[in-house]
Amino acid sequence: MLIWFLPAFLIFLMIGLPVFFGLLAAPGILLWLNGQEKEITLLYRNLYNGMDSFPLMAIPFFMLAGELMNRGGITIRLVEFSQALMGHLRGGLAQVNILSSILFAGLSGSAVADTSALGSMLIPAMEKEGYTRKFAAAITAASSVIGPIIPPSGIMIIYAYVMGESVAALFLAGIVPGILVGVGLMIMVRLMADRYDLPAAHRVDLTGTQLGQVEWWVSFVLVRLNIALVIWSFMPAPEGLSAGMSWGMLLIALLIAHVIFLGIRRMVSHDFRMVCKRAMVPLQTPILILGGILAGVFTPTEAAAVAVAYAIMVGFLILRSLKWSDIPQVLVNSGITSAVVLLLVGAAMAFKTVVSLSHAPEQLAEFILSLSENPLILLFLINLLLFIVGMFLDAGPAIIILGPILGPIFTDLGVDSIHFAIIMSVNLTVGLATPPMGLVLFVASAVSKERVETIARTILPFLAVEVFVIFLITFVPAISMTIPRLTGFAN
Repeated sequence: MLIWFLPAFLIFLMIGLPVFFGLLAAPGILLWLNGQEKEITLLYRNLYNGMDSFPLMAIPFFMLAGELMNRGGITIRLVEFSQALMGHLRGGLAQVNILSSILFAGLSGSAVADTSALGSMLIPAMEKEGYTRKFAAAITAASSVIGPIIPPSGIMIIYAYVMGESVAALFLAGIVPGILVGVGLMIMVRLMADRYDLPAAHRVDLTGTQLGQVEWWVSFVLVRLNIALVIWSFMPAPEGLSAGMSWGMLLIALLIAHVIFLGIRRMVSHDFRMVCKRAMVPLQTPILILGGILAGVFTPTEAAAVAVAYAIMVGFLILRSLKWSDIPQVLVNSGITSAVVLLLVGAAMAFKTVVSLSHAPEQLAEFILSLSENPLILLFLINLLLFIVGMFLDAGPAIIILGPILGPIFTDLGVDSIHFAIIMSVNLTVGLATPPMGLVLFVASAVSKERVETIARTILPFLAVEVFVIFLITFVPAISMTIPRLTGFAN
């Protein structure tokens, strides 16, 4: 009888019961009807145990860091930087919207934060430039799914927690797929630009804008240090290199970087230099997070706390765009968002208890393997299943429920566990923008005041691009696996 937990859960969703209560009510009622009242205690105990996890502490910290960055005026700097790079193209503001999502993904890792932060700024701007409101809302919703794919990613933290994978490996595996989704959306916008005569954006005008002295010097150092580190990493290192010689080579790399920028300075306008300087401090966030994790300096959870500390330092000391009066609202917003995510994770872990008691994983595994022995055909079918699930269920609970069922099946078939994690994460993330229940569609509707049905129709070409990228990731493992293998985080 317990096998009916999933139909019961879907019925609760269709009648409008919130996902959190549906995840608890469906298995709870079935356990009671099955005469397993003792298991109900285990079910609700697992609600707390599912949230009581050190790795999951990264989620509220990343939420807080993103909220601090957004309140501190970081978003507008990233949009200006994107506009300086791509605003001159036809359909420029749509391209800026996508590139801003790619950059913002390195700060928050949340599709909802991306939609609300960038949408509230770019949807009115796009409408003012001549775009229809439904198109502006659709491209914002479509590009926001990049947020949970490019690191840091809350969804991948949840997957790593449930399946025992390396968070760093999943973060690295998500970089290229996330960029690929962004590039695919940009190509689609370019194809639509001529057909629908999309307008080009205005160039950024920062005449009279001045940087604070602290921000000017920090940007001056950071821009040269980043390039110097890249040069230094490619410099040949002789055997027996002492610490003094190593620092000497870094100093040489800094001098080379300085000379390079003196040459570039003469080739670009004052406004472009100003935009780059204003964006330099925010763009260090993903570098700090990934660099610290890969270097073994801190764990992903500690990296999230470091991101919060960096956001506070940037907002109060460097940009001076945060005020102490902003902190209560920042804490409330990030607390509410984190609570929603963690409650869903806890409820999904409790739901998973009944999944194991019902022996559904074994039955589903037998059914899947009976369809075909070809892993490629099974991957195609499982993508269809995940896409349908993503239409109705949020990515976090879907990963917790389906990950332990599907992951071992495909690992036994020879699919790398990290590769399957990316397939599942990207597929369910795209589901956030898929009608009828895609969460970011409702957020985009709230921000733009456009009907969800209208946005859902307009977003279809962009969803087609994202589905194509999903199948590309599925059948070309090198797309997601190359960086983890090169860095030693995957075989």
